[in-house]
Amino acid sequence: MPAMLPFEVGGAIFAAAEALVADRAKAFRLARRVRRGTTPRPGPATPLWNALVKEAGPHLKKRGSQAMLARLLGLDRQQVNAYFVQRTRMPDAERTLQIIAWLVANSAGDTPSA
Repeated sequence: MPAMLPFEVGGAIFAAAEALVADRAKAFRLARRVRRGTTPRPGPATPLWNALVKEAGPHLKKRGSQAMLARLLGLDRQQVNAYFVQRTRMPDAERTLQIIAWLVANSAGDTPSA
């Protein structure tokens, strides 16, 4: 019987090691970090962006206005569409400021060009 003791202890140590590895993997999956400094996704957590999109909507209804804004921002028209129509992307800070300036100019009746 004493000869079986090392195998039992070894089996218990092996089972504990497996459980520890499983717990560590699970803890790693749950503890994913939020990446700081990245552009957030549009949605309920971005109320200011949602307000800007709502304000810009009427100005982008005119034919060719998305393409003109895209030229002004140095982007493809599809990017502007993703910002304002699909709402799947958000611009960086510099382009957001350019969009605000474009919106102010359009509201004043000016038509900024690229």
